[in-house]
Amino acid sequence: METVRCNGSNICYSDQGEGQVVVLLHGFCGSAAYWEKVIPLLSGSYRIIAPDLRGHGASDAPKGAYTIEQMADDVLSLIDTLEIPKITLLGHSLGGYITLSFAQRHAARLNGFGLIHSTGYPDSEEAKEKRLKSVSTIQSQGITAFVDELIPGLFSPATIDHSLQLLERAKEIGYKTPPQGAVGAAMAMRERPDRRDVISATELPVMLVAGAEDALIPAERTFTSDKPNIIQATVSGAGHMSLFEAPERLSEIIRDFLEISSESK
Repeated sequence: METVRCNGSNICYSDQGEGQVVVLLHGFCGSAAYWEKVIPLLSGSYRIIAPDLRGHGASDAPKGAYTIEQMADDVLSLIDTLEIPKITLLGHSLGGYITLSFAQRHAARLNGFGLIHSTGYPDSEEAKEKRLKSVSTIQSQGITAFVDELIPGLFSPATIDHSLQLLERAKEIGYKTPPQGAVGAAMAMRERPDRRDVISATELPVMLVAGAEDALIPAERTFTSDKPNIIQATVSGAGHMSLFEAPERLSEIIRDFLEISSESK
């Protein structure tokens, strides 16, 4: 992992491979390690950059609430520092919210973008209340207790029954999330706006990936537009974590998308 200064915070990132640049953004209480099964499948053909988002992994975790815009601008600062003019930006869950903010404000820096188990919808009122409960749990019981509660709901029932090691690995990564970082990111997600129009209005190539067994963000909340420039894919047997549950299938979907987006330039 390498480190750069982005908007006053140190952001750590992995940088592997050569070629067209793809930036992978992980989900809430994850890190670049969330992509550890996917990166080796892509880095032979592409340059894959995977940062630890603000408040996560080994990156700085300032106290206070974050904003999705701030986290997107960290990504912009990262690619500016690395002198990369254009990227394809793919975000998992929280990373998808950041991707949409980036696409809304910095579209000229993109060859295309994608959401993986994410959505353009804002939080519902019920979801906003759950964010506050999450913050309360983190502050009163600690990050370990919160992650232990969070992770099982992200995986499909079949994974829980037969592949507990995947849950344990996700928990291990989550335990390294600084508590104040998890709180800051939870508040950022709570306050994010509706960005479905970013998906429906863009002329850029877009990839939308859903898990057939995703109990957190069902497919209908991911597939909010079906314009010709949008590729939709559902990963069979996966919950919210195809990057753990079906990395080969997810990588295949990503490679197909990158080929199409490259042809459209």
